[in-house]
Amino acid sequence: YHIMREAGTEIPFTGELNHEKRPGTYYSYGCDKPIFRSEAKYDSGTGWPSFYEPIKPDAVVLHQESGLDTRTEVRDTCGSHLGHVFDDGPEPTGKRYCMNSVAMYFVPDKE
Repeated sequence: YHIMREAGTEIPFTGELNHEKRPGTYYSYGCDKPIFRSEAKYDSGTGWPSFYEPIKPDAVVLHQESGLDTRTEVRDTCGSHLGHVFDDGPEPTGKRYCMNSVAMYFVPDKE
């Protein structure tokens, strides 16, 4: 609740999806919709699952936060807080979608 509804942040390096390496799809708990693919996941070293792009452009909603430390919040299409996006990611996008594990679940590809 704290993370998805109050825009909290989980403690880094504690989320179970941070170390997930199998091929598959990440879904938002809030909408039960796909938001990221494993091919776009990378180890950012930050302690949170990081992706360089969503599964499709309209899979997430970006919201500019206001205040002293302006950041861009990432929400699912139902309005649940997922994390933030930063401009320090790898090619091809240069983006780092830094997500909270507890806001997502992972479905591995069928073999």
